[in-house]
Amino acid sequence: MKVGVLVSGSGTNLQAILDAQRAGGLGPARVAVVLSNVAGVRALERAKAAAVATEVLPHKGYASRQAFDEALVATLRRHDVELVALAGFMRLLTPTFLGAFPGRVMNIHPALLPAFPGVHSQKQALDYGARVTGCTVHFVDDGCDTGPIIAQAAVPVLDDDDVATLTARILVEEHRLYPAAIRAVAEGRVRSEGRRVKIAP
Repeated sequence: MKVGVLVSGSGTNLQAILDAQRAGGLGPARVAVVLSNVAGVRALERAKAAAVATEVLPHKGYASRQAFDEALVATLRRHDVELVALAGFMRLLTPTFLGAFPGRVMNIHPALLPAFPGVHSQKQALDYGARVTGCTVHFVDDGCDTGPIIAQAAVPVLDDDDVATLTARILVEEHRLYPAAIRAVAEGRVRSEGRRVKIAP
């Protein structure tokens, strides 16, 4: 299954996916292209180092979100992408994009959804006084971090945590969880039943 990874920044989750691919941990999934809406980001360097095709589509060059998403879809289809993985992609996707890949767009979020959606989730958890947070891999729908949950990993919030230390510990779990979830989808082990998602062993 050919995977397109959408990025906007440093690409640590992309690196985890590429490392898993190199080690055989993605099963039948293979990253076919890494696409960024921002030129010159570290994620593109990571992809090139792994000999993965890259594309840059600056969103400011399009008149509307829909026009940008149409260009995204066309680019991904040119690479025969079947599954889309968002890895720090800082753009909300329109129904135009989601309709082109129904049930085949994944995201990872640094919180145990539905708690702390949106941005700055680690700070939200600290400000709220949560004792446990974590990360969530979910399918993307037209809401903000509201899609069906595929997998989650819990991370305790320590008394001396700040945003940086909590973020670092959550990232460890993200880097483990995301490649495993991509593999499960590619192997056909993920089944959606309404909002409930089941993963076969």
